Amino acid sequence: MDDTDIIWADAAELTAGARDGRLTVAQIAEAMIGRIRAVNPAINALVHLDEDRIHREAAALDAKRASGRPLGALFGVPYTHKELTPVAGVPHTLGFAFLKDRLAQHDAIVVERMRAADGLYLGQTNSSEGGYSAISHNRLFGATRNPWNLELSPGGSSGGAAAAVAAGIGPIAEGTDAGGSVRVPAAFSGVVGFKPTTGTIPHTLLPQRFVSNLSHGVLARSVADVVTTMDVCAGYDARDPLSRNGLGEPAGAGPEGWKIAYSPDLGFAEVDEEVAAICRSAVDAFTELGAEVVEATPDWERLQEAIWMGVCVPGFAGMRGALEWPSMRGQLADELIDLVLYGDDVTLAEVARGEALRGKVWDAFASFMTGHRLLISPTTTVAAFGAEAFAPDRYSGSSLRDRLFGWTLTHPFNMTTSPAISVPCGFTRDARPVGLQIAGRMNADHDVLAAAAAFERVRPWRDRRPPI
Repeated sequence: MDDTDIIWADAAELTAGARDGRLTVAQIAEAMIGRIRAVNPAINALVHLDEDRIHREAAALDAKRASGRPLGALFGVPYTHKELTPVAGVPHTLGFAFLKDRLAQHDAIVVERMRAADGLYLGQTNSSEGGYSAISHNRLFGATRNPWNLELSPGGSSGGAAAAVAAGIGPIAEGTDAGGSVRVPAAFSGVVGFKPTTGTIPHTLLPQRFVSNLSHGVLARSVADVVTTMDVCAGYDARDPLSRNGLGEPAGAGPEGWKIAYSPDLGFAEVDEEVAAICRSAVDAFTELGAEVVEATPDWERLQEAIWMGVCVPGFAGMRGALEWPSMRGQLADELIDLVLYGDDVTLAEVARGEALRGKVWDAFASFMTGHRLLISPTTTVAAFGAEAFAPDRYSGSSLRDRLFGWTLTHPFNMTTSPAISVPCGFTRDARPVGLQIAGRMNADHDVLAAAAAFERVRPWRDRRPPI
């Protein structure tokens, strides 16, 4: 394998080559470092990189193989972590300029697991400040740019992770997803992004231990690489009270005979005509695969109010005492400051009503899914927009709530805590990637992954590479 082969190889190809001696991990490291030097200045995906560390860890992995010791499932596979995920001794700024010198004091659980699986850690990827929005720019590191078109955003908040994978900087990346932060950038960047059932990958990212809408997730160029990474990262850990025992039982070969719902807008969104047409055409693949596809939407109501008052506002109100927020204008994004301060004028009764609305969202979803194995939709209402923008142009002058949630179709499944994946399903006329979202029942992660893998077989995307 030459450097180009290594850059675009999937995890199975790389670890097989490293195990049988056709490759050394040092060779993989050199190819990755070369790729980072070549493309990262343009896309700004990695914001913390230590080439010496990559060399040291590659040498240690090669020495482990030479010793005959057992090798982990990700042996030699390059990967990144999101800047919001702590790696001990590595800068952990959350994208805040005033934290530029802060180092993480411990490893996140997912960091421990990926290292124990003998992966090759490349560095940390960019996001929005504190991961508060579905874009990836901040005052400390600037904007991450989409490898398909450098004028565009890769989405967010795991946009650095998605851009890195799309551009050939490692076949897999870890991200976090509290409202779509793995699936939105996957859709914008033409890669796969999986958010598992809450607790499948345990975490202690926040001091609040019962935040049920937040999860680690995986971005990759293939569904198989997502599955491999999930097998490493999933499983119970007592540090997370919401953690569960792995991915559950496998679903079988795929969606033949399943009843699948397709919702073109999830009942609340205004989807761009071209995006809607691409996604509608893509859903035909499931009919070809032997599924019964019907157009239907859960009978849920007031989704935006539920995510806003039941999840988002109280969640960010938890940050109120951390800073003197009004004085941070010019140092942090105004939208983040406004979001934190919004809680000052909200009563506990309003928060309780928001939580009740979230409960009704669950009731509608759970009832709907008794008659449907999967719920498929577009991932976003639009394809990628400008790299420096906060939201699509159509939301100029809209409320902060609508600018955050009006154009994504991902947040309902954070409220239900159930698994969802975005897979590439086509391109607009001007070559912007479009994502199709596949959501499943609670704990039915294998259903979602099996359906995504089947879709990938009949609508392959891996041969398409960005021009970067």
